[in-house]
This record gives sequence, structure tokens and C-alpha cells, in this order.
Amino acid sequence: MQSYIAPVELEKAYRLLNHGPTVLVSAQHGDDRDVMAAAWACALEFKPAKVSVVLDKSTKTRQLVEQSGYFTLQVPCYAQLDLTHQLGTISKLDDPQKLEHCSVELFYQEGLTSPLVSGCIAWLVCKLIPEPHNQSAHDLFIGSVVGAWADSRVFRDGHWHFQDAPKELRSLHYIAGGTFYLIGEEVKAQI
Repeated sequence: MQSYIAPVELEKAYRLLNHGPTVLVSAQHGDDRDVMAAAWACALEFKPAKVSVVLDKSTKTRQLVEQSGYFTLQVPCYAQLDLTHQLGTISKLDDPQKLEHCSVELFYQEGLTSPLVSGCIAWLVCKLIPEPHNQSAHDLFIGSVVGAWADSRVFRDGHWHFQDAPKELRSLHYIAGGTFYLIGEEVKAQI
């Protein structure tokens, strides 16, 4: 494990998604693993920490989430721009060697079987809360966060510090057609 990967209190895990980044969703069932990009993910509750993500019926990752009952949301950064776009464009159902062809590096946290993508700036391992109607009708998956970590170079003391981060560690925000934005400068409101 990289020395800059630090645990995040589960009550603060929502802050990893609160700024609306594009996420990578990974899952594993047996030896079968996949990672996909998703633009629609958000925090649902603080305590216990819960998140939601939309996973289309046509994805291998969704199948693995349904089979295993676990998934990981991770926040990719500018250094992973092309990887993120590839993972959101290429389906493992079309290319069974997708992860190898995209050069995805995975790692695991002790005691957990859901894979994490190396190089991201935040990771949330989630246990699926089955909601068959929402999953079928809306492709909406809800997870209880069982572990959270962040890159201490950009997230520490429960807050993002993008204003001090190099460009390659800034989060990605997907628009459409391969176009992303990077998180911008910090501004503070006055009361």
C-alpha cells in the first residue's frame, strides 16, 4: 500500500464524493473483475455512511456487483484521464481482456475482496444494500460504506485540499463526448 493512502472516518466519507466527481466503479466475483466509469454517484447518508451510483443493465460491472454484493467507488484524477475515459467506453462484455488492455492496476485492502484501482485519490468500499425495484427500474444501486481511504496529498483532516495539489491530482468531472473538467480553485462564501 502506498504511504500516502490514509483511512478516512466513515462519518466523513461523504466528503469524498460531495464535490461531484466522476468515479470509477470496481467489483469482483470469484476471479472475475471489472472497472467502469460512472458520472452519477453521490453520498446519501452520513452515519451510517451510504452512497448511491447508477449502473446500467448492459455492464459487466453491474453483474459483478449483483453477484458479489460489494463494489468500490474511487475518485480518479487528471493523471488518469485517458484511463477513466477508456474504462467508461470499453465494455468487458465486448473485450474480456479490458482490464489488461487498459493497463488497470488493482490492489486490495486487508480483509476486503472488492478491488481498488491504483492511482486514484479516494476509495470507498461498499456493501450493496439490495433494493430490487430501484436497481431494476432506475439502475440505482445503494451501498453502505465499509471502508474509506484517500490520498493524503489532497485529502486530509476531513477535507479536500485541491488548492495545494498539483494538476495531476485534481479530480475529473465528466460532461459528455470525452470532455471532462478539472476541479477548480477554492472560493469561500461569507455569511
